Amino acid sequence: MGYYIGVDGGGTKTHFALFNERRELLAEHKGPGSNHETLEGAFEDASEVIMQGVRALMEAAGISAVDFTLMGLAGIDHPFQYDLMRGKLEQKGLERFEIFNDGFLVVKAGSESGAAIGYNCGTGTCCNAIDSRGRILQLAGLGDFSGDVGSGPWIAVKTFRMIYDEVFLGMAKTALTQMVFSRFGLSNREDFLALIPSLETEKSEETLRQFIDIFFEALNADDPQALAVAREMAQRAAHLISAHIRQLDFEGEAVEVVLAGSIHTKLPSGKYVEMIRELIPGMCGREARFRILDKAPVYGCINWILQDYIEK
Repeated sequence: MGYYIGVDGGGTKTHFALFNERRELLAEHKGPGSNHETLEGAFEDASEVIMQGVRALMEAAGISAVDFTLMGLAGIDHPFQYDLMRGKLEQKGLERFEIFNDGFLVVKAGSESGAAIGYNCGTGTCCNAIDSRGRILQLAGLGDFSGDVGSGPWIAVKTFRMIYDEVFLGMAKTALTQMVFSRFGLSNREDFLALIPSLETEKSEETLRQFIDIFFEALNADDPQALAVAREMAQRAAHLISAHIRQLDFEGEAVEVVLAGSIHTKLPSGKYVEMIRELIPGMCGREARFRILDKAPVYGCINWILQDYIEK
């Protein structure tokens, strides 16, 4: 029996999974974040997180060797970062492995063909693709520098700003105002401003989540201001997806697009997704076929290993 390890490394946690050649999950391990950009010791600390996780996974499964390891790691965006991480892992004894940015796992985990575009909106935003010839391309993921929109924090800030514009500047009215005032028990605009600390601390996740939930409630109730923001999100998403379609080679009439991240998989975002679908043909002359990722991205590792790294 062959043994294969998949690693999905993010900023806050790393998911390790052991598979066999039938794509069956044999063991799992959850470790801390392995993004070198968020760790004090950078590549040294990140590589140690990975090695500790791999060893813990193998120990739990009672095995001493694996045939191949494929990892998708947040923060591996440029060749020099790849070289540094690979060097660290080789120094620590890891053999027979490959590294990609974690955004590419979405494509291999969620597409039927293995050639698709993955658009991920959660804590951040990225758009990665693997085409029918195996070429890869990563777009977005650089925050304001790459014009990223549509992440959870971005939506929360937009929601706050729309309410601020109404109650302090007398600008366009929005259903968001009443929704937020009601949800948080606010009496006046000063109470509203007092929410800012709860959006900026390490414990802001719950407040951010409620702002995001309220945004989609308003969007699905056809609030004009929420609709305008959704159009902005859809426009940027369509530009990213269309850029992949123009620059890469995808077989077939419609191009697969895998939607991942909490904005796409955990929220009622169908109206916004339909906006994206309608915009794409006019930008690149191709139709897109959307799929919502319904499994952990780490499953993309075993699909990729069996497709490209194991002799048939």
